[in-house]
Parts: sequence; C-alpha cells; structure tokens
Amino acid sequence: MAIRVTALRAAALPLLAAALVLPVPAAGTGADAAGFAPDWDWPAEPAPDVLAPFDPPPEPWLSGHRGVDLAAADGSDVLAPEAGRVSFAGTVVDRGVVTIDHGSGLRSSFEPVDSSLRKGDPVAAGDVVGTVSGTTHCSPDCLHWGVRLGEEYVNPLQFVIDLRPSVLLPRPGQDS
Repeated sequence: MAIRVTALRAAALPLLAAALVLPVPAAGTGADAAGFAPDWDWPAEPAPDVLAPFDPPPEPWLSGHRGVDLAAADGSDVLAPEAGRVSFAGTVVDRGVVTIDHGSGLRSSFEPVDSSLRKGDPVAAGDVVGTVSGTTHCSPDCLHWGVRLGEEYVNPLQFVIDLRPSVLLPRPGQDS
C-alpha cells in the first residue's frame, strides 16, 4: 500500500516513526465517489487469495477486467457477501451465473456457479448461493466476482477490505 505525504517539513521527519496512519479515499476504487465502507463478507471461506485484480477499461466498450478473480476450488461454496435478492440465476454463454441485487443500485455477480436459486429468492449475508462449477476465463479453481453500481463496474474488494491509501500525520500535540 502506498503512503502519500504531501507537504513535509524537515522538522517533521522525527515524527514519522510515531505518526498516526489515517485512511483517505483512493481515486479509481469507487470508494471515493460512492463512500463505500468494507462491511461485506467475502464470498468464500476462508478469505480467498485474489488471483487477478479489478482492472476496468478506460471506456465501457473496451476490454478489461470488470471484477476480481478469487481462488476457489471446484465444488466449493459461493456465499452471499451481503443480504439481497437474486436478480438472475442461470446460464450465460457456457457458464452458470448468479447475480444478487443488494439494493441502492448495487449488484454482485458470480461465475462459474451452479445454483438452485431462482430470481426473486432472498439471501442473507453468508448464505450459500451455489457452488463453483465449470470453467471461466480464470479456470481452474477460480471464482469471478463482479460488482456494479447502476451500470458502472466498481472494485468488489472495496466492500471487504479498506483500499484507501494511508496518510501519515504528526502525533496529536506535535507541531505540523
């Protein structure tokens, strides 16, 4: 994680070792614009390794990675990261997909997933929504997780970890 220091005076250098670390919004994560906090659950247990990060294209029509790829063995459970209602459960091209509408314009999608859920089914955070099954662009042993706010894809990781960079500030009571 990068550390951003804006105006640093020579007198403040000794304070860096005992400085407070405070998060600030990071551009490009979606967290700065929408104010998301990392309060969802991971869609797999234990928290999986991230195999491929969120890498959206500069324009909606260009290629890019509109989600994250998580390590998940074939047959492992896929969990609802937050409460919501199933808005889609079916096959897209050649793989199973489950989409959950979390309200406020947020929808999360998972693939490849085998699920018995149907459109309209309610899910609570942590409920099993299906199992990893089949192949996708990141196979084998991979679960693709995407999150949209309206029609814009946002980084799913901002809902489970704090992606904001840290800023070093002097200890309270010290000159800045």
